[in-house]
Amino acid sequence: MSSPGFNTRAIHAGQEPDPATGAVIPPLHLTTTYKQDGVGGLRGGYEYSRSANPTRDTLQTALAALEQGTRGLAFASGLAAEDTLLRTVCRPGDSIVLGGDAYGGTYRLISRVLAPWGISHQPVDLNDLDAVRAAVAPETARVIWCETPSNPLLNVSDIAALAEIAHASGTLLVVDNTFASPYLQQPLTLGADVVVHSTTKYLGGHSDVVGGALVVADTDLGERLAYHQNAMGGVAGPFDAWLVLRSLKTLGVRMDRHSANAGRIAEWLLAHPAVGDVLYPGLPQHRNHEIAAKQMSGFGGMVSFRLKGGEEAALRVCERTTLFTLAESLGGVESLIEHPHRMTHASAAGSPLEVPADLVRLSVGIEDLDDLLADLDHALS
Repeated sequence: MSSPGFNTRAIHAGQEPDPATGAVIPPLHLTTTYKQDGVGGLRGGYEYSRSANPTRDTLQTALAALEQGTRGLAFASGLAAEDTLLRTVCRPGDSIVLGGDAYGGTYRLISRVLAPWGISHQPVDLNDLDAVRAAVAPETARVIWCETPSNPLLNVSDIAALAEIAHASGTLLVVDNTFASPYLQQPLTLGADVVVHSTTKYLGGHSDVVGGALVVADTDLGERLAYHQNAMGGVAGPFDAWLVLRSLKTLGVRMDRHSANAGRIAEWLLAHPAVGDVLYPGLPQHRNHEIAAKQMSGFGGMVSFRLKGGEEAALRVCERTTLFTLAESLGGVESLIEHPHRMTHASAAGSPLEVPADLVRLSVGIEDLDDLLADLDHALS
């Protein structure tokens, strides 16, 4: 087939039956080292599993196929992927244009780990394209860092417009595609240079594996990143890679159910008297709805909402749900609820990226919708 569809790629890309046994599932290679055919004679290019492992290679091939990139790289966590990327493309004195509501862990990495190394950052509303142009004007601007949809405010940025600005200034556009997954959005096809994933989330999908990934459009950048992946060593282990590979096969059907449940819940919350605002790109009232409809094939499973009763009301809702488990992370088959201000985004407190204290974030799972609505109704009553 010249151009197989997404679900076909998710099941088959890089995952041909094992030539030795005919096994249809890629083998799990739990080995650290490989027998060489003479000194320096590597069999299949393998010598040590930090440098390369067949199971990780299979995952990397599949990720590149799903994002329509030239190379995929799998890491031990999303932050390990981000750190490797930024230390590959940035030097002391460079600056990062950071979306104004980026994930708290990304902000912590840039502001507290990379800052002493001489990397500065500038929070910018990525929907204000004039502000983005001004931010990338200095020659030190190296990266535009975009999450879309963003965590946890569910803002949506115009990837194609940002790519045009980035490339006109010689800046890289990096898109964190974790919330959408490649099933709903493929940033490289819209002009992005690098896609970042926490594979812990929708790609893993079952809350049983921690991992991260980079997928790139440019082969030379892919080579540089692969060099640093090996040199820095934050690679995905073979069992973690195997778990993500297992989950990619059902990504499409899971995302359909996540999106359907989340859309109905967002509409229900919108009508609830205790709720002040609902943040979900699929709602026509969302300020970026038209952009989301243009660049996404669906609106995902993440919903945030604000309580009229303020922070205390938000905390009570988080404490009263039963099906929605109070926990960090997202993207698993089970529904989760959290208070970002005190949990995932506590590191951004007091910064321009601080999130509202009355905000609740839902990761809507694939349970029966009526049960989820009943749980929220009880928590909000």
